[in-house]
Amino acid sequence: MDETKILLSEKDMPKAWYNINADMPVPPQPVLHPGTMEPVTPDFLAVLFPMNLILQEVSTERWIEIPEPVRDIYRLWRPTPMYRARRLEKALDTPAHIYYKYEGASPVGSHKPNTAVAQAFFNKEAGTKALTTETGAGQWGSALSMACNFFDIDLEVYMVKVSYFQKPYRRIIMENFGAHVFASPTDHTNYGRSVLAQNPESPGSLGIAISEAVEVAATSNGTKKYSLGSVLGHVLMHQTIIGLESLQQMEIAGEYPDMVIGCAGGGSNFAGFTYPFLWKKFTEGKNVRVIAAEPASCPSITRGRYAFDYGDTAAMAPIVKMHTLGHTFVPPGIHAGGLRYHGMAPSVSALVDHGDIEGRAIPQTAAFEAAVQFARAEGIIPAPETAHAIRVAIDEALKCKASGEKKVIAFNLSGHGHFDMMAYEAYLHGKLEDYEYPQAAIEEAMTHLPQVAM
Repeated sequence: MDETKILLSEKDMPKAWYNINADMPVPPQPVLHPGTMEPVTPDFLAVLFPMNLILQEVSTERWIEIPEPVRDIYRLWRPTPMYRARRLEKALDTPAHIYYKYEGASPVGSHKPNTAVAQAFFNKEAGTKALTTETGAGQWGSALSMACNFFDIDLEVYMVKVSYFQKPYRRIIMENFGAHVFASPTDHTNYGRSVLAQNPESPGSLGIAISEAVEVAATSNGTKKYSLGSVLGHVLMHQTIIGLESLQQMEIAGEYPDMVIGCAGGGSNFAGFTYPFLWKKFTEGKNVRVIAAEPASCPSITRGRYAFDYGDTAAMAPIVKMHTLGHTFVPPGIHAGGLRYHGMAPSVSALVDHGDIEGRAIPQTAAFEAAVQFARAEGIIPAPETAHAIRVAIDEALKCKASGEKKVIAFNLSGHGHFDMMAYEAYLHGKLEDYEYPQAAIEEAMTHLPQVAM
């Protein structure tokens, strides 16, 4: 009988995360202070992060051990299943073999707990009593709320306002775990008040929410630390447990991907799935195409500039070199809330620039068309974010149908869409519109980039 699910036992769960810093084909770019534009010091970063996470951020060790208390919580859902999408292959009439890693199996329905649990553990170990964070679609906020509950840490979540109202059930999940959730921009912070003064109807953005969460942590006199759900190196590293499990599962399947695909907003689930495959490419010469799927309305990889920029809208967060649409970017209210960030993880950006990763921009109606087709074949309703990766996988499978080639396609299904029914309702009733981000808006935002002398 042909297997549909490829399962690992708990004893097969990786005991260390993969740190791509050890194998990057390009030298790292410095992280700069937002005020002086000089390389940051550990003292500056320590205002926001505990030292144990800062050390992970700069480490060049290939493997970072996963502490046993973290692995113990991971066992609630890990290892996650990998599926051979046989029903989708049949529906597409393609010779391609399609596999997907299902991170919606976690308690909060996405990949985000992989780093949330780790960050909560390391903060607890460092004596942190409270955290602040932002969330877009609510997946990150839900995950960190659960993790902080496990480690008895207070949490404030600044949720992008458009998502706060589009996805109320994710807010309720956070509150159920004891978090305090605010619709950003708020009147609780100096920066939030300044945004509302300019535009009382501001829909918010991840950049704005980050600014609020950073401000609260930075002005707390050390009583609160800040936690980020994507972009930074240690966050991406914690997610590599996804790809490390996937390597084992592909070996059980007796195949190796010709291409690996993930949706990309800030880069965490994408890197978590694909970096272990890039490790095999960099160290063993195992060739693989790596494709990052992003929204056409927030096209940081495909249309942004690779430049130094602030990580937040208020220019309080560190400056990093990344593909960016400009920190002043305020995205349209598309339903893929987790893909609405103005920039891309520095390591992902460097690998795009080096030619190791391809970017693909997807209109949201095409993403939802693929999501519905996938759900009707495989039975899982995907999050709008991951639907972008599904669109690319289907497109590549249809190319195989046209050419007659059998290729092996693997993608990360980063979360389920059970709390995204308003978006599906809009699509099914023809109310969902595509939005191509205007080139003039990108060019204007580029005029606000920091003037870095490098």
